[in-house]
Amino acid sequence: MKDRPVVIVGYDTAELLDIACVSTTFAMANELGACAAPYRVRVVSPGGAPIACATGLTLQSQQSLERVTGPLDTLIVSGGLGHERAAADPRLVGHIRRLARESRRTASVCTGAEVLAAAGLLDGRRATTHWWYAAGLAARHPGVTVDPDPIYIRDGNVATAAGITSALDLTLAFIEEDHGPELARIVSRHLVTYLQRPGDQAQMSLFTAAPPPRNDLVRGLVEYVARHPDHDLSTAALAGRAGVTARHLSRLFREHLGQTPGRFVRQARTEAAGHLLATTELPLAAVARRCGFGSAEALRQAFIDRYGVSPSRYRATQTAHSGA
Repeated sequence: MKDRPVVIVGYDTAELLDIACVSTTFAMANELGACAAPYRVRVVSPGGAPIACATGLTLQSQQSLERVTGPLDTLIVSGGLGHERAAADPRLVGHIRRLARESRRTASVCTGAEVLAAAGLLDGRRATTHWWYAAGLAARHPGVTVDPDPIYIRDGNVATAAGITSALDLTLAFIEEDHGPELARIVSRHLVTYLQRPGDQAQMSLFTAAPPPRNDLVRGLVEYVARHPDHDLSTAALAGRAGVTARHLSRLFREHLGQTPGRFVRQARTEAAGHLLATTELPLAAVARRCGFGSAEALRQAFIDRYGVSPSRYRATQTAHSGA
C-alpha cells in the first residue's frame, strides 16, 4: 500500500481531544518522518454530518461513514458523551463492523470501546476504557474482559485506549510499530508528551482519579496515608487512629473506596514511590524506606504489580522524558 489510510469515526457530542490526539500525532509523523508510506487520515461521521463536539466546537466531517470502503490501515472510533447513542445506533455499529473486516487494525479511544463492544469486536478480548465507564462497559458486555487500569491494551489486531489523552500513547505505539522507535521518539518530543509511556501503566492516580470519599472518617484517613506513607499504616493502626474497630474500618473502605485498607495503602505507597522516582535521585532502597516498604525488592514487586514496569525502568523513562 502506497500510503496508510486511517479513518477516525466521530459522531454527535464526540470528544474533540479523542479525535485530535490521533490526527495530530499521525500528521506529525508524516511531517517529521518522511514516511515511505505516509498516513492518510480522514475524519468521518454518519451521513457526513458536522461533528458537534462535547466542548461546544464543531468539527467538519471529511466523508460520510456509509461511503467509506476498504482496505484501510487503521480504523479508530472516538469516544465522547454521545457514545451510548452511537453504540445504540444499528446502522453506525453495522458500518463499524463492516470496516473492521476491511482494516489491518481497529482501535477505540476512551468510551469508543462501547461502540466496538456493540459491534461484537471485543468479544473474547481484553479491553480498556476510561476508568469512570469501565464498570458499565463490563456489565453491558460480559463477553469482554474489561481492565480499567492500563493506558491502552492491544489484543490481536484490536486496540483500546483509556481516557482521552491516552490516544497519544496508543498512536505513538502504532507509529513505532509501523516505522520504528526512533520516529515515535521524535514525534513524542515534538508533542512534548511522555516519552515511551508503557501501555500497562495504570491510568488512575491516587490523587487525581476519583473525588475524595464523602465519608469524613475515610477521607481523613486517605489524607493521612498520602502524607505519611512511611508510618505504620496497618489496618489495626488506622482503625485505632480513627477510633473504630478494624472490621468496621474494612467495611467503610470497601463501601467508599471499593477496596480493603491494606490494598489502598499499598497503592498509595506505590504511587508515592513513583513520585520520588520521577523527581529525585534517591537510591531505590531510600525510596522504599520513605514510602513504607520493607525493602527495595518489596517496592519492586509492588511497582510491577501496579504499573507493569520495574521502578528502575520507570525512572529511566522519566529521565529520558525530562531530557527530551
